Amino acid sequence: MTDFSYIGSGPYCYANSFAMMFGERAAPTSVIEFAIGSPFGMQLISGTLPFFDPYGWTPEAGFDAALAALGWTSRTVRSRNAEEAVAALKEALLSGPVWVGPVELGHLRHQPDMKGPIGADHYLVVLGLEADHVLMHDPQGYPYATIPLSHFMEAWKAETLDYGSPFTMRTAFRQVETVPDEEVIRRSLPHAARWLSMAGDHDVPAGTLGNAQAAVRLAELVEAGDNPELQGHLIHFAVRVGARRAADAATCLARIGREKPAEIMDRQARLIGSLQYPLVAGDHAKAADWLRMLAPTYEELQAACTDWL
Repeated sequence: MTDFSYIGSGPYCYANSFAMMFGERAAPTSVIEFAIGSPFGMQLISGTLPFFDPYGWTPEAGFDAALAALGWTSRTVRSRNAEEAVAALKEALLSGPVWVGPVELGHLRHQPDMKGPIGADHYLVVLGLEADHVLMHDPQGYPYATIPLSHFMEAWKAETLDYGSPFTMRTAFRQVETVPDEEVIRRSLPHAARWLSMAGDHDVPAGTLGNAQAAVRLAELVEAGDNPELQGHLIHFAVRVGARRAADAATCLARIGREKPAEIMDRQARLIGSLQYPLVAGDHAKAADWLRMLAPTYEELQAACTDWL
């Protein structure tokens, strides 16, 4: 069975937020996500918290390279405190919507069941600041959402996140060149290969594992079946976004004729996506089997992309 592109909902908050800022000239979110580098690897932070993204990677680590590949520039603004941040946001909004993040998802109380910090990052587009409320497009599925300014500022403080600076926003988005989607993908290949290789220095907590080692260790943790927090993280976020990232990357690679790595990434997408049912159903042995099958694909992919650098 060949790759069949996915279209639908999913936690693509920063790619969707960038697409909103680019407007009618936006590349598909699959291409934006590819350019950011997120599909190329797996990490198990501190040996316990899994993400289907590269070892040592955070969204912010991929933004500047992605914008360059896409032909865009923006200005990053980081404020020192809440008062300064509100003033900067008000000024930026005079020129149009503002890209904001990371923010703590748990403080965004327009979303059902969000009642306080959960250590989850999020990105969104602020449209206006009206009296004591913020108007936003929240790409989690809430267009024109409003939230009290106090809750928004708690989210924007980002003090419960493990990366990023408080009160960060991007403004002054400007397209400096028109880049066809296929060229964006080609430009992003060296960036992708570097992430996949796990080479270089990475600021990661002790015990963090990458790629095959991460998959094998996660299989052991899942097989133990005694960690509801791990299961919740996997079924509500990590599997959903991981499968989509890999599927989109496979589609992007196929678009530029990179058939072998496309086939491997399609296989990764299927293996990651196949985790969802057994994890929800409590079939930990089956989920562990899928993870062990996933492990060798990272080395296969690295071997297939040696000419990307």
